Amino acid sequence: MNAYRQHVRENLWLALDTIRTHKFRSFLTILGVLIGTTTVIAVTSIIAGLDKQLVDVAEQFGTRTLWVYKLQMGAPHALSREERLRKPLTYEDAMAIKEQTPSATTVSVELFHEMGDFGLPPVTARYKGQDMLDALFVGVTAEHLRLINATLGQGRFFTEADDLHRRAVAVIGNGVRERFFAHEDPIGKSVLVDGHMLEIIGTLTKFKSFLGDDQNDKAILIPYQSFQKVYPDAKDNFICVLVEPGKMDAARDEVTELLRRRRRVKPADADNFGISSAESLIGQFRQLIGTVGLVMVVISSIGLLVGGIGVMNIMLVSVTERTREIGVRKAIGARRSDIIWQFLLEAMTLTASGGVIGIAVGWLLSLAIRTFVPTLPSTVPLWSVVAGFSVATSVGLFFGIWPALKAARLDPIAALRHE
Repeated sequence: MNAYRQHVRENLWLALDTIRTHKFRSFLTILGVLIGTTTVIAVTSIIAGLDKQLVDVAEQFGTRTLWVYKLQMGAPHALSREERLRKPLTYEDAMAIKEQTPSATTVSVELFHEMGDFGLPPVTARYKGQDMLDALFVGVTAEHLRLINATLGQGRFFTEADDLHRRAVAVIGNGVRERFFAHEDPIGKSVLVDGHMLEIIGTLTKFKSFLGDDQNDKAILIPYQSFQKVYPDAKDNFICVLVEPGKMDAARDEVTELLRRRRRVKPADADNFGISSAESLIGQFRQLIGTVGLVMVVISSIGLLVGGIGVMNIMLVSVTERTREIGVRKAIGARRSDIIWQFLLEAMTLTASGGVIGIAVGWLLSLAIRTFVPTLPSTVPLWSVVAGFSVATSVGLFFGIWPALKAARLDPIAALRHE
């Protein structure tokens, strides 16, 4: 065992010495491997960061929450004619879910004036001559705070009495508070929202954001029936269902059966509404990044293939250059396996060096992205480092086989005569 380790160590030093002797040639040889490994590390770090950020955001809104809307939430897609003409869910649908779904703990409802192609259209909020042009105005029921796992910063949230009496009160997101009330207490102040004066009774703490999207922090929430009073024609309801622990699948089935019955969907027809959860949104996102990952593998494979061909080419040149050395080694007792391992270790050392440099460059790129583009998270997972190094080393092993076999098959007498 010790003799084997000594043999490997000697061949490794020989390989490193060859790289030091031909620095520029070695760098050009491993350039393809370096680029391929860098691509893997950089793209993987971005994907891993996005995945973590999405999971954090989705979990903030509740792992026990079902989101029910007339359209399916998730990846954007072109709406069919049937989807564009769908009738919205109603407040009565929400109350039916609350009363007739055994697996549901409670239900809240959000009411929008309208839903645009890119989400809720912003409204203008004004306070003491300052305007906020991108505020979001939503009517919600008293259970809303519990359903979205939000935390009050100051004041209080709505009560059923506020809703019943249609009081002109509002709870504002952290972004609104920072815009208008950075240096004063907002509680009791009045803000003008889309032409309607509202008294602020509470604030929400900052939400976690995905890709810098801080729309939830720009929300101005008012009681559900107060919103109906402001916009009598508003009919677009978004229903949140808090589910008993461990009963997500049962709750989904119960809500689906109930809404199909209430919306008179024929047995053979597809649902004319959408039900989503944190898990389903995360699953859709991971399917999307799986495609990105596939493209990444193809791109990096091209770099690794080019690098591998370069390694094989330079190793064949090295065999020709060192023919006499090979003859001397064979003449003093070196076996075929010794020659094979000498050249294989040299090829693997070359590509492993490219892999290490590629990992370092990829990590620096990830750090730069995280520093200069905070909205685009990136984190280098350990498995990508291990995979990058392993693949780079394997490229050297694969493409070094032919040159190593060619060197091992040289006739020692002919090799000694080689000039």
